[in-house]
Amino acid sequence: MLTNDVLTAIEDSVLCWLATADKDGFPNVSPKEIFVAHGESTLLIAHIASPHSIKNIKQNPKVCVSFVDVFKQKGYKVKGQATLLTQGSAEYQQALPKLHKLAGDAFVIQAIIEVSIDSCKAILAPSYLFNPETKQSDQIASAMQTYGVKPL
Repeated sequence: MLTNDVLTAIEDSVLCWLATADKDGFPNVSPKEIFVAHGESTLLIAHIASPHSIKNIKQNPKVCVSFVDVFKQKGYKVKGQATLLTQGSAEYQQALPKLHKLAGDAFVIQAIIEVSIDSCKAILAPSYLFNPETKQSDQIASAMQTYGVKPL
């Protein structure tokens, strides 16, 4: 499920966006800074300061996680089922080192959101979809100009 392209996109992403919904289907989206692929079909996301997301997952475990490179204007969207791994559990202790490696001692990881992935789809800017001649290098240059960023 998590191909090499998806794994590379995850590693290159600074943030992912976790979408949850409560029992009535009311949506919530929240940026997550500490996340990592775990195996071929699982994501681990650190719960640092996400009480609304946690409340929603307890009511409705269906989630969507997206990550997009703002320069390439490409990314992926994964949908799946979330499980909360709580402090003190064996599962939490097993998963924690992967996230702690990213967070260090800067944050307390209150729990871990484990997402078992059901589906994964590419996210592409409309430029790629409607103009077959669109090149990634042109998208990057355009985004850098728009955001006032210069390459190293």
